[in-house]
Amino acid sequence: MPAPRLELTDVSARFDGRDVLHRVNLSVGAGEVLCLLGPSGCGKSTTLRVVAGIERQSEGVVRAEGEVLSDADVHLPPEARGVGLIFQDFALFPHLSVAKNVGFGLRGSGVDVKARVGELLERVDLAGYGDKAPHMLSGGEQQRVALARAMAPRPRIMLMDEPFSGLDNRLRDGIRDETLALLKEEGTAVVLVTHEPEEAMRMADQIALMRDGGIVQIGAPYNIYANPCDRDAAAFFSDINVIRGKVQGALIDTAFGQFLAPGVPDGGEVEIVFRPQHVGIDFDRGGKGPNPTPQQGAAARGLVERARFMGHESLVEFRMDFDGSLLKATVPNVFLPAPGTPLWLTVRRDRCFVFPIRR
Repeated sequence: MPAPRLELTDVSARFDGRDVLHRVNLSVGAGEVLCLLGPSGCGKSTTLRVVAGIERQSEGVVRAEGEVLSDADVHLPPEARGVGLIFQDFALFPHLSVAKNVGFGLRGSGVDVKARVGELLERVDLAGYGDKAPHMLSGGEQQRVALARAMAPRPRIMLMDEPFSGLDNRLRDGIRDETLALLKEEGTAVVLVTHEPEEAMRMADQIALMRDGGIVQIGAPYNIYANPCDRDAAAFFSDINVIRGKVQGALIDTAFGQFLAPGVPDGGEVEIVFRPQHVGIDFDRGGKGPNPTPQQGAAARGLVERARFMGHESLVEFRMDFDGSLLKATVPNVFLPAPGTPLWLTVRRDRCFVFPIRR
C-alpha cells in the first residue's frame, strides 16, 4: 500500500510561548481533498504554513509520500517540497502577463515552458488570455490564473487558504467545482482551509474540524454532520436547538417525551441537541390526538415568536410553554404563521444528540 501523499504525525507548534497547534495528525491521499474547518484562530492557516515549510513545528513529523519534509532534524525549504500554494488574494505579479505569471519559476527549455503554460491556460478555460495583464481580468479569471500557476510545476500537494472567499457568490460554486475537478484529474493531494461549513461539505473527501489548535473530529462530511462529537461540533454546521435534563435510569424526561442517555450516571445533567429541520409541527394532534410514535415522541406547545421566508424554506421561532425557551423549526416552502399562534411541536428522536454537560 503506497504511503499517503501527505502525512502529519503529532505536529505541535509553539510561537512566543503560546501553543498554536497541539498534536495534529492528518493523512491525505493522492487525488483526495481534506478541508481544515474551524473558527478564526483555531490553527488552520498555521497547519498550512507548517506543511508548506514557511513555519517550523515545535514537535512532530511532516512527510510527503514517506519522505520527511520536517522533523526535529530535517527542515526542507518550501521550494524543495513539491507543494503548491493558492491564497485568498491570488498574489499575481501585476507587471507580468498572464502567460508569464503561469510560467514563473518553471525550469526547462522555452518551448517546454510555453507548451506547459498553453496546456494549463486551455484547461482553466483561459486560452487566448496569455498576453493580457492581470488587472484586465475579472476576479474569477484571476483565480484561475493563480490555480494554473500553482499547478504548473506539477506539485504533489496543493495548499489552499480560503481561495474562493473573495469571489462573487454567483461565480464561486462553478469555479470551486472546476478547480476540484482539475486537481483530482492531476492526482494532487489538496488541503483546503475554510471557515465555511457549506464549502467544506461541498468540496471535501475528509473534514478535519479544528478548535484551539487541535483536531476535535475528522471524517467524511456526512459522518461529521450526522455524528458530531459534541454540541459545538453540531452547532458549527447549522443552527441547533438545545434542551437540558437530568438522567434517571438511563432516561431523560422532557416535554417531548423520554430520551435515552446510555452510560450517563443517574443525576447527571445532559444537553439534548437537535437541528431545526428535525422539528415537526403537529397540525392534526393539537396536543389531543393519537399517542405519539416512538420516533416522534410527545408533542409540546409553543407560541410563534416570528417567521421568515428564507428562499426555499421558512424559519419559524417558537417560545415554548414548558420553560420559556426559544426553539427554531424549518418548514419547506412558505409557512408564515402570525406571531402568537399556538402550535404543537415534535422532535425526531433518531436525529437528536445527547451530550453530558461537563463541569
